Amino acid sequence: MALPRLAVLPSPAEVPLERAWLSLIHAQVEASLGELFELPDEVGIDARWSRAMEEAKAFTLRPAKRVRPLLVMAGHCLARGTPVVPSELWRFAAGMELLHTFLLIHDDIADRASLRRGGAALHRVLAPGRMGEDLAVVVGDHLFARSLEAMLESGLPGVAKVVRHYLAVCRHTAAGQYLDLALGHAPLSEVSLFQVLRVAYLKTARYGFCAPLVCGGMLGGASAEVLEGLERVGRHVGLAYQLQDDVLGLFGDSRVAGKASDGDFMQGKRTFPVLAALARATPSGRAELEALWSLPESGKDAEALLRARALVEQFGGRAACERMVERSTRAARRALQSLPNSHGVRDLLDVLIVHLSRRVS
Repeated sequence: MALPRLAVLPSPAEVPLERAWLSLIHAQVEASLGELFELPDEVGIDARWSRAMEEAKAFTLRPAKRVRPLLVMAGHCLARGTPVVPSELWRFAAGMELLHTFLLIHDDIADRASLRRGGAALHRVLAPGRMGEDLAVVVGDHLFARSLEAMLESGLPGVAKVVRHYLAVCRHTAAGQYLDLALGHAPLSEVSLFQVLRVAYLKTARYGFCAPLVCGGMLGGASAEVLEGLERVGRHVGLAYQLQDDVLGLFGDSRVAGKASDGDFMQGKRTFPVLAALARATPSGRAELEALWSLPESGKDAEALLRARALVEQFGGRAACERMVERSTRAARRALQSLPNSHGVRDLLDVLIVHLSRRVS
């Protein structure tokens, strides 16, 4: 069943973004996401598999930002100069969001995360311990394959080229995730802010922001100049998003974020605020930061977390990171001005950039 075409997008001055553009795209993409789990060829395989797919569907449809589909739509509208999109684009965007779900499932296993989007991580849902992790890896692999099917099934002109572009970006995402995990075992003094920013670019900015904007633009027939502008916007807003995530990962409220606020410290993540604090710390402060981040997970209790937060705050790591978020957000908004503003789509994207930079979850 074809989904309806997108009507003229409302102006942010007329209707708040959250009640208009975001809610419309959420509804359309989530309807498409639900359809991706309708797989007649898998009916009757086994009751266990059917239950796993029901859990995966429920996990996928938990409340989420749906940033990637929104950026696909924005890139397409900016390229075409119209707020109307073909119904097939919803299926492509849903496929991209399903691939993101696959990455979240695998990331949660690697990060030993217990919460995601306000509920238990999928590996915790499927079974306790190692069994749940093994089962979730397999379910993630299934969603990866299904996401590629969905994007290609959209049948949009030039979609094969766009999917190849996206998969090349995903390879770089894997490299970023690898570096993120590997750097977690290096002494703080051996990790540079440049390395942290490179991980942020590979793991978050290119995959989560540049690629959706550019893919949407490619599907809309964008010129090379517009594609370059979309890439530039995505790079800056993606960096701002990841750096804000670094702040929330150490200082956030788990009740608001829907995931653990001590996760980065427990996993020993080498994030921007930590490295910025290390660069500004006194010799004794550096030694204490090194000692805290080198503790085994069993030794990272509430008292250690409070001390870690206090040191990062004291030596200016949090403030430095927040300044970088502001700087990257301004750069994204400046880059956005080079793009056309047909029907106010650029203005809506500008509102989204500001919204993301101030998020608390």
